[in-house]
Amino acid sequence: MNKDNFAILMAGGVGSRFWPVSTQKHPKQFRDLLGAGETLIQTTFRRLTSFVPAENIYILTNEEYHDLVQEQLKEVNDEQIVLEPVMRNTAPAVLLAALKIRKRNENAVMIMAPSDHWIEDESAFKNDVQLAFETCRREDKIVTLGIKPTFPNTGYGYIQFENNSEEKVRPVKKFTEKPSLEKAREFLRKGDHLWNAGIFIWNADFIIRSFSRNQPELFSLFEKGNSVFNTSEESDFIAANYELATDISIDYAILEKEENIYVIPATFDWNDLGTWGSLYNEVEKDTEENAVLNARVLAKDASGNIISSNKNKVVVVEGLQDFIIVDEEEVLLLVPKEKEQDIKEIRNKVQKKFGDSLG
Repeated sequence: MNKDNFAILMAGGVGSRFWPVSTQKHPKQFRDLLGAGETLIQTTFRRLTSFVPAENIYILTNEEYHDLVQEQLKEVNDEQIVLEPVMRNTAPAVLLAALKIRKRNENAVMIMAPSDHWIEDESAFKNDVQLAFETCRREDKIVTLGIKPTFPNTGYGYIQFENNSEEKVRPVKKFTEKPSLEKAREFLRKGDHLWNAGIFIWNADFIIRSFSRNQPELFSLFEKGNSVFNTSEESDFIAANYELATDISIDYAILEKEENIYVIPATFDWNDLGTWGSLYNEVEKDTEENAVLNARVLAKDASGNIISSNKNKVVVVEGLQDFIIVDEEEVLLLVPKEKEQDIKEIRNKVQKKFGDSLG
């Protein structure tokens, strides 16, 4: 295993469309949504350790999740847990992690990956990432992994790539944020667009130089802390300076401005597990196409539902088709699957009426 390989796991989100299982206090990345015997962040960490030394994996998360990370990833020490005192999107977190990593290893090549995605063929994933690592080890490039779209999804970003080459690493022409349905259909017809999985690889020195060129104020803010990174004084520096950082994503801060961006069309199946519907697609179903998680279900004239309980409760369902049915602590949720995008708004209304403790 190459000691120059590093990873940063993005683990600060709330996953509000998975409410009420995913909450502010215990978000989805720290839950066993798939019933696999390990949480999503544990699965992702294990997947990465097949090509990144465990001591080279950094967890970027919110301050309030420190104890959850320690509890679920016992291989990780405190230096590897990078805590955001306030939410500032992905760009500040990436720059901070890159500065810490480059200080440890000037030859570092790093992957930035979400902590809560589902990937079935882990061997294929490893091969694709290894190719990206070797590309970024040789050259100053940003490489992303794009997923071949299977339907015109309007909830994902898209990557347009040069389609006139047989090379495995293709130049990126354009990133497009969540398109209209008509645009998404056009992207599929053209055949030169991939879903953006939010997985990026670069060498640490190059991404830091990219920040210095494209986000000079943010770079200047964090670069002055270089002397204290990876020391006992680091937390004080972050506490004093992080809230001053620009609230901006890596997409807007770097990807829209850089030229040396390439994509590898992924050879593995992928799901971002962003909604109950996406989870439904990945779990086993009974003969009536009901997906059952941590529950004992008696169903009559009921099909296409996803049914979840937090305590293996007996759930009796009659006359419901294509519903999300979730029993979790103080909340019972029943929503048609076609309304899954409304769950974030439902959560906000529940919090407003009954208190923030329910969200």
